[in-house]
Amino acid sequence: MSKRILVTGGCGFIGHHFVEHLIKNTDWDIVVLDRLNYASSGFDRVKDINVYDDKRVTILTADFTNPINEGLAKEIGQLDYIVHMGAETHVDNSINNPEPFVMSNVVGTMRMLDFAKEQNNLQKFIMFSTDEVYGPAPQGVAYKEIDRYNSTNPYSGSKASSEQLAMAYANCYNLPIIVTNTMNVFGERQHPEKFIPMTIKKVLNDETVLIHSSPDKKVSGSRYWIHARNVADALLFLLEHCDMSQKYFIDDKGLPQFNHRYNIVGEREVSNLDMAKYISEVLGKELKYEMINFHESRPGHDLRYALDGSKIKKFGWELPKSFEDSLKKTIEWSLENKRWLE
Repeated sequence: MSKRILVTGGCGFIGHHFVEHLIKNTDWDIVVLDRLNYASSGFDRVKDINVYDDKRVTILTADFTNPINEGLAKEIGQLDYIVHMGAETHVDNSINNPEPFVMSNVVGTMRMLDFAKEQNNLQKFIMFSTDEVYGPAPQGVAYKEIDRYNSTNPYSGSKASSEQLAMAYANCYNLPIIVTNTMNVFGERQHPEKFIPMTIKKVLNDETVLIHSSPDKKVSGSRYWIHARNVADALLFLLEHCDMSQKYFIDDKGLPQFNHRYNIVGEREVSNLDMAKYISEVLGKELKYEMINFHESRPGHDLRYALDGSKIKKFGWELPKSFEDSLKKTIEWSLENKRWLE
């Protein structure tokens, strides 16, 4: 029989790419739960990938910071999988006002975990999270799944809390939890508040691009970038292949560690300045930029993030699309679809 999956935040940027990936690569019935805030752009993204033409997809609009009531639960139905991607994600916004991040990322996660407890045959629940829970990474360091938390802004603090809550539910209620930590994601239809579409827009408009840098303004911040399609492929891989039988393992120090945690990482680290230069080259326009010490003016911005992606690779997953090919196609697509830069 066909599987049934619930994707929270499925109208958002990464969420709609995951829904599209499920449509193309499974025969599963898909339920999307989204409250349609500003980051979702309403139904625009799911309209753009023709989700409404597919009879397997049900889209429900609700705020999951509230309990899932009886009527909504009936519409969702019994599930095989839940992928909890819905979240508040922008660091600047979290610094300006932490409350929506606590409500969505902590309280909302609790609501979805409580709903998962009511499922009769749930096989997996993926808690989708971020590299930022580990905090800034010094040069030469890439954090593994067992490394400590070091949240430096309200966004990452709320995501670290949601991860810990999910793992606590795995322990106390025997929920089949998987936690994933993903680095900077890019792709088509991304909100222009994010660095790549923002840079494309500014280069096209001959505006100055601000580059997050070290205090002396000599070293650009850097990230491991990954396309949303690659993230979607990794999530589906975990749903189909992750063995949930061993909840904990003992590490080299003799300490128990949560076993079902995976970093999803791009293949190459790229500085923000090099990224901006590459975008300007593809666009065939001059890059105007200024190095800015963001951390001085906005504490909570970290210069470098880095994760070790060897665990999921040893498990058998490989990046299906290369970084350069994905980035070039994304830039070219943005040129042809400029309304997404507005």
